[in-house]
Amino acid sequence: MAERGNGRGSLDLSRPPTISKGMTDLISFPTPASAVVVAGTGGIGAALVASLESSGRFDTVFALSRTGVEALDLLDESSIAAAAVRLSALDAPLRLVIDASGFLHDERFQPEKSWRQLDPAHLAHAFAVNATGPALLMKHLLPLLPRQGKSVFATLSARVGSISDNRIGGWYAYRASKAAQNQLVRCAAIELARTRREAVCVALHPGTVHTDLSAPFSKAGLNVRPPEIAAGDLLTVIDGLTAERTGTLIDQNGETVPF
Repeated sequence: MAERGNGRGSLDLSRPPTISKGMTDLISFPTPASAVVVAGTGGIGAALVASLESSGRFDTVFALSRTGVEALDLLDESSIAAAAVRLSALDAPLRLVIDASGFLHDERFQPEKSWRQLDPAHLAHAFAVNATGPALLMKHLLPLLPRQGKSVFATLSARVGSISDNRIGGWYAYRASKAAQNQLVRCAAIELARTRREAVCVALHPGTVHTDLSAPFSKAGLNVRPPEIAAGDLLTVIDGLTAERTGTLIDQNGETVPF
């Protein structure tokens, strides 16, 4: 677990959120507060950690990753449970959890163009990382959110997980696992609202970000943004979230994406 401390900020609701060079104030969160980024050493994850630190809003910012000092592996529930135990001992309440993990391709599996390429092992791995992993994070981390005041659990999903938005097909494993992730978020948000009325549980579509994940599939005409800018956009969206948006898929511009 990589721990990064910050000075505390004061809650000044008279100032609107601002964004400059990928930074935002996050003034909607009460203080004191702690924040966690899962997959916090990846391209967008590291940018989110840096932006959270720069905001000065959180007493401590934790970056959790599979290769961190104290590892969190989405494929190993025991490591998630162990991280939750450590986070439960924080002096400042855990008010923001961002899950920046995701699987699209690797040296073994590439997005399918046809049903002829469907592979059970590919499907299983995509669901394990994109759906089961975030579900287990919600299982162990949502109970740590305070019962009073704003808190947010946000997991990075994708517009291609929207069933109603699918016009061209393909990418079976990724689309299906992201659709499952969105449904899991919806279920968890309903349950979370029963005990934490100001909490928000959402899936976020970050847009196309210049990372190793998206690089092979970037096309001319796409608005491909650096991780630092994408992180600032996402944190601006998070800063503006209220409980009325819980259980939805929201894009980098703050617009709701139909499931």
